Amino acid sequence: MRTSLLERLALRVVAALERHLPDALIFALLATGLVLLAALGLSPSGQSRLELCGKLVDGWGSGFFSLLPFTLQMVMIIICGHTVASAPPVRRLLYRLAAVPVTARGAVAWVTLLALVTSWFNWGFSLIFSALLARAVAQNLQRRGTAVDYRALAAASFLGLGSIWAQGLSGSAALQMATPGTLSESLRHIVDWGAEAGAGGVPAWNRWGSGVIPLSQTIFLWQSLLAVAVEIVLVTLLMWRAAPSEGRAVTAAALGINLDEPPSELTAEPATELSRAARRPGERWEHSPLLTALFVALGVAYLWRYVRAARSPLEAIHLNTINLTLLLLGAALHRTPARLMRAFATGTQAVWGVLLQFPFYGAIAGMLSASALNQRIAALFVSASTKATLPPLIALYSALLGVLVPSGGGKWLIEAPYVLTAAHQMKVHLGWMVAVYDLGEALANLVQPFWMLPVLALLGLRARDVMGYTFLVFLFLLPTVLLLTLGLGLTLSYPL
Repeated sequence: MRTSLLERLALRVVAALERHLPDALIFALLATGLVLLAALGLSPSGQSRLELCGKLVDGWGSGFFSLLPFTLQMVMIIICGHTVASAPPVRRLLYRLAAVPVTARGAVAWVTLLALVTSWFNWGFSLIFSALLARAVAQNLQRRGTAVDYRALAAASFLGLGSIWAQGLSGSAALQMATPGTLSESLRHIVDWGAEAGAGGVPAWNRWGSGVIPLSQTIFLWQSLLAVAVEIVLVTLLMWRAAPSEGRAVTAAALGINLDEPPSELTAEPATELSRAARRPGERWEHSPLLTALFVALGVAYLWRYVRAARSPLEAIHLNTINLTLLLLGAALHRTPARLMRAFATGTQAVWGVLLQFPFYGAIAGMLSASALNQRIAALFVSASTKATLPPLIALYSALLGVLVPSGGGKWLIEAPYVLTAAHQMKVHLGWMVAVYDLGEALANLVQPFWMLPVLALLGLRARDVMGYTFLVFLFLLPTVLLLTLGLGLTLSYPL
């Protein structure tokens, strides 16, 4: 089968990255050293190096564990999303959805569409659900005798994380800005910077609270929703056209993958465990839905009262309410504590990277704040842009840095101080700058295989098998995102 020039180029880039690109933790360590050197090299002339070194060390130490609440919130998003995706009712829905497409290209477009839509609601759920859907679609078409390219299906299942996830309900940056208590004191001051104080010291223009930017001013702006709609249509059509026809498809069987062997996420609870529970009275509670029903009822009642007390439903959406909603949904779908615990334990295997890396991002943010390096970086952005060109410049910068630091939430904590400072100085809508960051951040996942690893392990593939397609999507989405951030940004006023 002949391959196009673009596909050959993409595969060569992927092969080079797989050989020379180190693990994401190495980039966090390198970023620590770069910030340290930059702060020392750009220090004010009136400040001694020894004094600055002391401030940097203090900033690093005080910031290292400053993100523990946010780290746990991100861990919960991943685990709870996995818990919902692996529930038996969701699996039954998955197989019904897998039976919809009847052609090879239609199957790739169908998986792409569902991956994009589900990622808007929750990227952790979408990551697992879409991979399982791709496998089920391939299995269903194989039984029908239809050849579908397994690599294209696998790539399609990941495209939600490479496009619109950050503009959705689990977007890290937007949720951080909307969730009280997750932001550092210095970042809250930057959001409120330059504004006339009202009652309680809160800026007169920010009725939502000091340092808070609600979701109504980020992901629920009509500009953000329009950008999401454009990306969904473009990516779905692109994958439909790029997917190989039946005669050129590389099937799972051709790749040596046996689709009749289900992954661990699809295996049922062992019957032996149930039989032991029947003999041991203490274990019967683990397999009874009564306590789960009590937990779900209590949680639903709290969320209902919380939404009613909020000034608007959108202001009630933040990391804590989303995580509680996912946990309640997962508990209801799994029905018994035993099944919930088993799904939760399986989901924890994907969060070790977050637990290990996020403290380093907090330490980097602490050094940026202690050295005032964020203000000097903001000055560089201001000097290199105008009010109109600042948003696309930040989107491009976010995408490039995301290749090196594949963590939307952790990277935002590094970028937010100087991005928001530059927005104030250029008088650009603060919420749109968060959305712009998200639009650029998601693109990095198309060329950075870090977040693909759980999906690839589930599907039995390697990064080089799918990144020819994700790289193609990247080439189309990058100019689209830059144009959207430029044009839509002109329709918004400062500050919110």
